[in-house]
Amino acid sequence: MLALLLAIAVVVAVAAFPVVRRLTRRLERLQASVDAWGTGDLSSRVAVEGRDEIARLAMSFNQSAGRIAALMSAQRILLANASHELRSPLARIRMAIELLSEAPSVAVRAELARNVIELDQLVEEVLLASRLDGMSKREHRPTVLDLTALVAEECARATAQFTGERVEICGDAVLLRRMIRNLLENAQRHGGGTQILVTLTACTNEIALEVHDGGAGVPPSECEAIFAPFYRARGTNEGDGGHGLGLSLVRQIARQHGGEVRCIAAEAGGGWFRVALPR
Repeated sequence: MLALLLAIAVVVAVAAFPVVRRLTRRLERLQASVDAWGTGDLSSRVAVEGRDEIARLAMSFNQSAGRIAALMSAQRILLANASHELRSPLARIRMAIELLSEAPSVAVRAELARNVIELDQLVEEVLLASRLDGMSKREHRPTVLDLTALVAEECARATAQFTGERVEICGDAVLLRRMIRNLLENAQRHGGGTQILVTLTACTNEIALEVHDGGAGVPPSECEAIFAPFYRARGTNEGDGGHGLGLSLVRQIARQHGGEVRCIAAEAGGGWFRVALPR
């Protein structure tokens, strides 16, 4: 009996060895990829083999690594663009300081003040963008608020014409106010001094906020690109100014609230932005 049991054990071990070895090799390859990724190789991925638990683990690792790599890439691009944009007001401030005398002119003072405000706004936007990148929806502490009142207050501040019904939404009041303000400031900057029209409507499942201006509008080929941080349209130079982080923050805030924003190329011209938020 002992010899029979020993023989059965040997047969089982011999038969199971190829299967076990195949599993251990896959685990070793998974461990090697994780180690490579941990040392800084963010492009390292694991080959997905089969449909078992190890394959699902490899897929989960690849998805997580892809999201982290995309986040790191976005942060590097943001910092590089922010560094470039910070040089312009700093250079103007440096030049203004060199031109200062014992009694600086009103124009020099005004230019210095404008550049300082521009720097302060840019730093604030960079910090907010970084915070939103690393913030999950679970970190929000939303409250029920009157979205109509928020939009009306910002429209009064920007002297924009507002029409809409009373709408309540569950969200972050500070972020939603920043989203509305950025849309209005973008319309003021690129609307050419035309009247800004804002509408707020609500249906069963969606709240729609639309901002129109009578400016040159956005070409259809750039309706998506303008939401990239510090995007600058073709044919423009640094002195013309870019979109900065304003529209990029609008998209981030909308997505943090489960919504989306898009630019619509209007046939009659003018800028047209539509934010859709869940009811």
